[in-house]
Amino acid sequence: MDNDVSAGSTTTIVGRLALGITLLALGLGYTDLIDGVTAADAVPLAHYVGGVALFVAGLFAFRDRDTVTGTSYAALGALWFTWAVSAGSPVSDNAAGLFLLLFALVALSLTAAGGDPLGRASYGLLTVALVLLAVARLADSGAPARAGGWVAVAAGAVAWYAATAALAHWPTALPRRAAGRGVTATG
Repeated sequence: MDNDVSAGSTTTIVGRLALGITLLALGLGYTDLIDGVTAADAVPLAHYVGGVALFVAGLFAFRDRDTVTGTSYAALGALWFTWAVSAGSPVSDNAAGLFLLLFALVALSLTAAGGDPLGRASYGLLTVALVLLAVARLADSGAPARAGGWVAVAAGAVAWYAATAALAHWPTALPRRAAGRGVTATG
């Protein structure tokens, strides 16, 4: 987006808020930053806000003929809904790791799909977080899970900022600097 300030559509704002809140809750659960708060505590939020609300926002985006946003929110809503309803189910670490890797591929596709820089940044960070969480499950190791939690927190913060910036008309792009001395537009 070339504008310094983006108004953003209502659907995009709601979707980014839902994604941001869900990622922040999940990520903080993996970081052990707050005593007694785990990723499992994010399940109800992931079910309703990340799953249902995000999926519905995707449907509204499709109605508005915004296929990139619709695809993004519907796919991520399906991810959160599936994660939430399967939480606590007996599943192997390898199966859980594979699930996370498959959705990392979806997040990577969303990153490559384009859109504004803040959207690409949040999807890119989500991709990294999902890969780290998958590695943690596949290797049965806590360190990648904690790192994935911090990356998920960063992704959630970017999504939250993007939504808030659109609502408050805050800058969403860095200002462009003039070329240095002796540099012209033609090179």
